[in-house]
Amino acid sequence: MTNAMIAASLLLATVACEDEVIDTPTPTTDLVELRGEITTRTLTKDKKYLLVGQVFVRNGQTLTIEPGTVVFGDKPTRATLVIDKGGRLVAEGTASEPIVFTSNQPAGVRDRGDWGGLVILGNAPTNQPNPAIEGITPEVNFGGTNPDDNSGVYKYVRVEFAGIELTPNNETNSITMGGVGRGTTMEYCQVSFGGDDGFEWFGGNVNGKYFITHAMWDDDFDVDFGYSGNVQFGLIIRYPGFADQSQSNSFECDNGPNDNDVQPYTTGTFSNITVFGPIKTGSSISNGNYGHALDLRRRTAISIFNSVFTGFPLGVRMNQASVYDQYATAGLGVLENNVLVAPSGSNAYRAGSGVNAADVQTYWTASNTTINGPASDSLHTVLGLDPNNFFGSTLPNNYSATPNFSVTSGTLTTGASFTNAKFNEAERTNFFDKNVNFIGGFGATNWTTGWANFDPVDAAY
Repeated sequence: MTNAMIAASLLLATVACEDEVIDTPTPTTDLVELRGEITTRTLTKDKKYLLVGQVFVRNGQTLTIEPGTVVFGDKPTRATLVIDKGGRLVAEGTASEPIVFTSNQPAGVRDRGDWGGLVILGNAPTNQPNPAIEGITPEVNFGGTNPDDNSGVYKYVRVEFAGIELTPNNETNSITMGGVGRGTTMEYCQVSFGGDDGFEWFGGNVNGKYFITHAMWDDDFDVDFGYSGNVQFGLIIRYPGFADQSQSNSFECDNGPNDNDVQPYTTGTFSNITVFGPIKTGSSISNGNYGHALDLRRRTAISIFNSVFTGFPLGVRMNQASVYDQYATAGLGVLENNVLVAPSGSNAYRAGSGVNAADVQTYWTASNTTINGPASDSLHTVLGLDPNNFFGSTLPNNYSATPNFSVTSGTLTTGASFTNAKFNEAERTNFFDKNVNFIGGFGATNWTTGWANFDPVDAAY
């Protein structure tokens, strides 16, 4: 198969993930199949494993995975690994031997939505009564009263080609977290070519560092149901041809499925995120389904600091009067010390029902920086971002597998600030690394080296 044919298969925007079955050989023989409910066991790197259908790690059981192990998801059965409340997954890879969850389709034809992804459920608080997680049948619930709940260890883990929209607004994501507690360890996690969102938090308060979303279909970071944890050091890279009809955003944040005043509020706090949006140069976009760098909806109160957002056609939106109140009046959410590159002033600040765009602009510009005008390679260089790290016109399987994201010059190398009172809240005091000076996810160290892969389409497993 030629590169052009491979690219064409990935660029199809209407792949029928739910119904299509590709009759192709598996990439390896002697796969160990995992089905149904798993009792406590260890997966070793000398074997390869195949998830078939919905696979559950139930209450009281622990699934341990050795560094360097590869686990495939079966496409025809929409394979999904579910860590149920009280269950644990200990997937602790290393920088040289990451743990990989990927499609069972052959190299060259793997595509988003090939399997269902990783679903992690816990007993930490949410703001919804006994909610059921999306995409799993029969119904599985999550959430509780234990903020210290432990769903395991997820370190140096990649999840590729996962996430399936089963019906509208009912989908699995690459990594879905429902009520996951802060006793869980999540560091160095990458999701690539997902069929829906990258990371989605439904409540809970799990913390995380060093997160990557690469070529997602819908949103990259989706935050809901009262999530109150912390994330520092993140990387978002968008492919121009992939976007959901419901509008794809870098951040999409809600307090609940509607605008009801339910607590705990969504107050998750993010710092040091770098966003390479779908627009590399100019102001036009090849896929009209792309939306906002920040879409703040339905009473959300997340906080974002020390981050840079480039390449989205629209900037920051406050979609309800309740959202504006959470920031400008109550001060529960904070947007501070961020850099937004917006194609034009009219698209930088957006408003929904009961909010004026001028008020959004006033709030944002008081504590953040906006650069208006068409994106350009020279602008990215001034910031310190390598223009080659945008997809631009690069086809999915021609993006470098090992790009360098380090920032050693430009305006983003300095200016980080951790003086806001948010960082002194009890649940945040000891989490954030406050010694970094850079804005965005990177300084001189490229923390993706060794374990991340930005061309999994052709990877040999």
